[in-house]
Amino acid sequence: MKKILGIGNALVDVLLEIQNDDQIERFGLVKGGMEMIDAEKKREIHAAISHMNQKIASGGSTSNTIYGLAKLGAKTGYIGKISNDQAGDFFKKDMVNAHINTHFLYSDIDTGIATTFISANGERTFATYLGAAATMTPEEIDIEVIKQYDIIHVEGYLIFNKELVLDICKKAKSCGLLISMDMASYNLVETMHDLVKELLDQYVDIIFANEEEAKAFTGKEEFEALEELSRYCPVAIVKLGPRGSIAKVNGQITEIAPAPGERIDTTGAGDIYASGFLYGLINNLSIEESGALASKLGAACIQTIGARISDEHFTN
Repeated sequence: MKKILGIGNALVDVLLEIQNDDQIERFGLVKGGMEMIDAEKKREIHAAISHMNQKIASGGSTSNTIYGLAKLGAKTGYIGKISNDQAGDFFKKDMVNAHINTHFLYSDIDTGIATTFISANGERTFATYLGAAATMTPEEIDIEVIKQYDIIHVEGYLIFNKELVLDICKKAKSCGLLISMDMASYNLVETMHDLVKELLDQYVDIIFANEEEAKAFTGKEEFEALEELSRYCPVAIVKLGPRGSIAKVNGQITEIAPAPGERIDTTGAGDIYASGFLYGLINNLSIEESGALASKLGAACIQTIGARISDEHFTN
């Protein structure tokens, strides 16, 4: 079985269900958006929510995907930067317990925390403190670690660090790896459009995008957006939420039906979808089978708070 390495922002998720959006407005956040915050703002928010019920889980887009792959039985590894603090210890333990081969980097800065406000309709609003994750540098990425794997799944949010993401992709290609990437955010795609285009044109083999991200990159809707993405990447997937997803692989378009599931929280659903799809690819499943597995896992994810779904979903 092919081995998959993930690299991304190592974050601990703090998840809160809210009945109204007063808390979001109180902190100057935009509902449904993601705001990068500094250490002072993080402390302010966490002091204000300390009395509220919270769910704590390891997070970060690529971490979620690699975790799902490991639970499915894939051979996985992960590179991320944390601190020797309580949050960092929590993150490390969670990944090790999932039998992921970890290649952690360390910083004196606090481990990153993503505070997620979950509105009554399941919509998420993020206040993200990157902390240690933001200090990852190209010099710290060991090519000898990359050589141990066949595929690398690169977190889209790393695109904000142009030097780092280009270095990762160049090292991976020099070692003969396939490169998988999730676009992560339509805001990111709009802001870093030229770099996204360069990455897809020169490095990325497998691209995951939701319909907003696909439109932000191509200016087109669904199937036309998929067609354009497939001109860059041999494997292109556009996720359509409750309407399922569409994929174009080696010139063949496949429509993938959604799996049933009541929407409670969409945190990590796209990440876990990618776990299923990538697992199918490395095990030579058909695109229909890979998509069905991806949809099943994504549907299970939206029915729980956070991206950590129960083990039974990975075996049934």
